Amino acid sequence: MTRTHRLFQLMQHLRRLPPPVTAQQLADDMEVSLRTVYRDMDALRGLGAVIDGEAGFGFTLIEDATLPPLGFEDDELEALVLGLRDVAVIGDPALSKAAQSALVKIQARVPPRQAHRLKHAILDAHRFHRPAEPTIDVGLLRAATWEEVCVRFAYSDATARQTERTVRPLGIVYFDHNNVLLAWCLLRQDFRSFRLDRMTDLERTEVSFRPHRVPLLRQHLERIRAEQERHTLS
Repeated sequence: MTRTHRLFQLMQHLRRLPPPVTAQQLADDMEVSLRTVYRDMDALRGLGAVIDGEAGFGFTLIEDATLPPLGFEDDELEALVLGLRDVAVIGDPALSKAAQSALVKIQARVPPRQAHRLKHAILDAHRFHRPAEPTIDVGLLRAATWEEVCVRFAYSDATARQTERTVRPLGIVYFDHNNVLLAWCLLRQDFRSFRLDRMTDLERTEVSFRPHRVPLLRQHLERIRAEQERHTLS
């Protein structure tokens, strides 16, 4: 672990853990020596972070110079809390962890009154039926989608029939019961939706389809909306 990364991790621990945080707790969590914790604490103070406390009493982050206060209306803050807590429930493991981390960072950046409001928010998100666990590395799929490169994978449909697919990934939609990839399928030469819990052996190719992701996604969504309207009217 580089020193820069270690300092970043130390700040994250100070933001996340209930104060005061003991040096021994920090040393155990980061797997470093007490001497390293004390030295890094001095380094953070030298960079402008206001940290109260000392050896034997624990440390409390009073002011984070790297994170200036953000301006949120109270309703905006409630919306952020609700949205991030919902992502923590329905997202894939990496997104769920990122949502929880984002809440910690937001709490560190807002004024004290709003930090209290965020910590004790009256809104929460629960799902009685969580989406099925994905059977692929969703982080790899998201990266390929952003970078607009094709992916290939094995897919099992509703009848358990297996096919090999190469697609242009366009976006991921989180439904109530299933998380779905929206894509242009090269096998079918048409738009298709694939459940993440039915995909296996995901591989990224080096075949780019840039800059067509956004217009293709728009067409796909328009088709979905049209089908929904027909279903509603029928």
